[in-house]
Amino acid sequence: MELSTSDVWVMVSAALVLLMTPGLAFFYGGLARAKAALNMVMMSFVSIGLVGVVWVLWGYGMTSAPGMLGGLVGNPLKDFGLVDHVGTGDLIGIGYGATFAIITVALISGAVADRTRFSSWTVFVPIWVTLVYCPLAFMVWGGGLLSADGAIGSRFGEAIDFAGGTVVHINAGLAALVLVYIIGSRADFGKSKGYHRPHNLPLVMIGTALLWFGWFGFNGGAAGTAEEAGLIWVNTLVAPAAAMLAWLLTERVRDGRPTSVGAASGVVAGLVAITPACASVSPLGALVIGLLAGVGSAIAVGWKYRFGYDDALDVVGVHLVSGIIGTVAIGFLALPVDGEGGGLFYGGGAGQLVAQVVATLFTLVFTGVMTALIGILIAKTIGFRVSPEDEARGVDLSEHSESAYAFGEDVASYDPLAEEARA
Repeated sequence: MELSTSDVWVMVSAALVLLMTPGLAFFYGGLARAKAALNMVMMSFVSIGLVGVVWVLWGYGMTSAPGMLGGLVGNPLKDFGLVDHVGTGDLIGIGYGATFAIITVALISGAVADRTRFSSWTVFVPIWVTLVYCPLAFMVWGGGLLSADGAIGSRFGEAIDFAGGTVVHINAGLAALVLVYIIGSRADFGKSKGYHRPHNLPLVMIGTALLWFGWFGFNGGAAGTAEEAGLIWVNTLVAPAAAMLAWLLTERVRDGRPTSVGAASGVVAGLVAITPACASVSPLGALVIGLLAGVGSAIAVGWKYRFGYDDALDVVGVHLVSGIIGTVAIGFLALPVDGEGGGLFYGGGAGQLVAQVVATLFTLVFTGVMTALIGILIAKTIGFRVSPEDEARGVDLSEHSESAYAFGEDVASYDPLAEEARA
């Protein structure tokens, strides 16, 4: 079978999305403390290895039709080992789907930085992907409960989620919040203003650049026409651009000055928010979504101090909040298709908005319950958290016997704020 242009584009997009996980590793590694930088990088990289294996053995089968258990999930044994797909072009799309599963679970790791056992993380990843990500991907994209013919989608309408507002970002963001409550806060959480600062801001910006670059494959890989691809590309450019400016303005008004971390976080918030809507809104709608995400997530990252949950690298404030903003905004801003439907602002009525809200609420409940069961089981058996002594000296040393920096002194355990306090 001759390789088509669309096949080549999906392969390139898959490579772009795979690159996002190392980009995320740099982003999280720079945001973390110096003594936990390598651990953050490793949590992303090991996710590639674990999910890659799971996807080939049973993960893909769980996301594809036919379904079982009333539309909850596909059959894990149907495509075991992908043997039946050898010699076909199916493996191109299957590989593309794997990259989504990989980055979704890797996103969760930023919330539990500085205090999580690496061995426990390697247990959590395959279980969570199997029991949470794969079923939800099937329910939304594989013909399950939330699809047009599913029990929920047929009653309340099919939600629009082009590239992962529910499946990726709300899913990962809510899972991160649940794990934070199960594992608990770091020992010094909230004890001083600005108790934690990113240790390497250039690394954060490099990670952001790689994420933005890869996101064009993330959103655009499934484009069916040149017209749709062009719309997705422009929306993936302008939404994060608007979100970055909105975040910086929010910081300027609230804190007196904009920051590079704010710029990077704003870009990611805008990318998250446009993900489900990238093929369904106009560039003007993408600007609106970006502005809402930038302001909303900039405000939301401070909630952890108000409510007392230690989301170390703001996974909840960025991915959960902007994921909800982008998913629900479709109900207002979706363009009509062939002159029919569309969001409230285009005269399409409340039907699409209801579908978006129902899908969001279902995702929150499903992910919350399933992640809680998995997290509690791991915490009660092998344990999820390092000892207080290991947390104090740093998980790079305790979990990997390595340090991110080795010149002159052991700066892996160096904490600038602690040094500043002693001075």
